[in-house]
Amino acid sequence: MHTLKNLATGLLLGLAACAVILLVAAPPSGLPVEILPSTTPPPLIVYVSGAVVQPGLYTLPSGSRVADALTAAGGALAEAEISTLNPAQRLLDGQKIHIPAVGENQQLSTRTTKVEIPLDLNNATAAELEQLPGIGPTKAADIISHRQKLGGFDTIEQILDVPGIGQAVFEQIKDMIAVAPRN
Repeated sequence: MHTLKNLATGLLLGLAACAVILLVAAPPSGLPVEILPSTTPPPLIVYVSGAVVQPGLYTLPSGSRVADALTAAGGALAEAEISTLNPAQRLLDGQKIHIPAVGENQQLSTRTTKVEIPLDLNNATAAELEQLPGIGPTKAADIISHRQKLGGFDTIEQILDVPGIGQAVFEQIKDMIAVAPRN
């Protein structure tokens, strides 16, 4: 009987030791949950004006293009001069898209290229880049070449990596440029 009592005591002590080990080795509970930022880019808000059915502010998904903004505004009116638009151009948050009527600003457009500000570094043409202060044909070509090597800019500050673009030029153009999210 004494052996049975020793066996039962040993078994209970073994179970108690296992319980203590499990309590000590168990991961702590009640750790705070970390909420990560959303990977979904925020929507864009753009203003469509001019010869469209319904001018106004529109909220569009990130990555939208001028054609999407035109559709959101109900389409172009019959008198719209849509040949001046690039329907494939990506939109930027806060951008204004003006749909001119035939003959509107015709004299202005023959003298200069009207550039919407902010200018997206990932989609701007050389002619559009040349409208920025301190950017001529050579620097515009260098920006496009650098953009192609990178696969696109992630921040406006990356323009400082383009040869010939220093801090002084950057200070002049930083409020006139933007980088649309790449998809």
